[in-house]
Amino acid sequence: MKTTEQLSKISIAQFDYDLPDERIAKYPLEQRDQSKLLIWKDGTISDEQFFNLAKFLPEKSLLIFNNTKVIRARLQFVKETGAHIEIFVLDPVEPADYAQNFQQTERCSWKCMVGNLKKWKSGVLTLPVEINGTTIDLKAENVGEAGNSRIVEFSWNNADFTFAEVLEAAGNIPIPPYLHRESEAIDLTRYQTVYSKIKGSVAAPTAGLHFTDDVFTKLNAQGITTAELTLHVGAGTFQPVKAETIDGHEMHTEHILVHRSFIQQICNHKNPLIAVGTTSIRTLESLYWMGVKVHFNSNLPSEELKIVQWEPYQQSEEISRREAFKALLDYLDRNELDQIDSSTQIIIVPGYRFRVIDGMITNFHQPQSTLLLLISAFLGDKWKQIYQHALENNYRFLSYGDSNLYLKCPID
Repeated sequence: MKTTEQLSKISIAQFDYDLPDERIAKYPLEQRDQSKLLIWKDGTISDEQFFNLAKFLPEKSLLIFNNTKVIRARLQFVKETGAHIEIFVLDPVEPADYAQNFQQTERCSWKCMVGNLKKWKSGVLTLPVEINGTTIDLKAENVGEAGNSRIVEFSWNNADFTFAEVLEAAGNIPIPPYLHRESEAIDLTRYQTVYSKIKGSVAAPTAGLHFTDDVFTKLNAQGITTAELTLHVGAGTFQPVKAETIDGHEMHTEHILVHRSFIQQICNHKNPLIAVGTTSIRTLESLYWMGVKVHFNSNLPSEELKIVQWEPYQQSEEISRREAFKALLDYLDRNELDQIDSSTQIIIVPGYRFRVIDGMITNFHQPQSTLLLLISAFLGDKWKQIYQHALENNYRFLSYGDSNLYLKCPID
């Protein structure tokens, strides 16, 4: 296996391909499960339809879903001078817990990206918001720096409404920038998975957008089981890799929340485990490395549970998937906790060996992106053949595009 230094010197130019603009799906299909499904198994490619997914999954598979829900993260303010200021909320600051922050009824603060920041050096912005027939004033104050972002304090003049309700009424769904359009009414429902539950993402886990109640019925009939985790997807998922080699790219940090019952389910599962989407993959693989850490250090402080960018590649000790998740259960027991509440900055690049998943369901990803690096880590150079096949056979690309099922050959 290559060293961490060798892996970090991977050239991003190796993960480029020509993606014509007309191949990017600007809008979703009329029906979610009518998308195409490209299957890669035993080294061969086949073309199917997503509504038939259940027929092609290994027997007794466990599908892992990310149940995060996209928030209306884009707020449009207008100064008295007429200048337009866009505030894109990213991560809660005070309170730092997502659920607590959304339940605030007077004020809260968030790390935000600010558009037209040069026009907003100081002062308080005001946005009138109508909620169920009542008009309130949402105020925003630029109170500090946070790296390339700003800390913005929000306040509103009606304690009957939570910040979740205010954001729902005032904000717009943050559809991906490569769609080159403003969000529309269709995005309110179609840029959410049908199983989304936990508010916190500023981008959808798009591999799940194809699932419908009918697909879940077919999965159940085939004996396919499911489980849910939560990873709140950050705006960094769209951040292009600008460095020539991957070591020059700082991976974004995302928040993980998984319950004890989920960890127990993974621990007990002995058959193929299929992740729905790259966010589920990153969470599962991060949980494995968290398990490794507490396996070898039972007194690990909670703040050191998180996974930083290159940490997995520097770990010399190996344990099984079951041992890692059993270690997490023991960690929860020792600390009298019911859930893992942490974060990950893991970057998965060619040369990484997957410890948890046996397959994945995913969409087609942007050229020169960290998501394409993750796909290449699973497929090797076969990704080029697969993407070329998709381009030649009218597959739709990116968030609202078609789907893939990649299976390890053979499933072990």
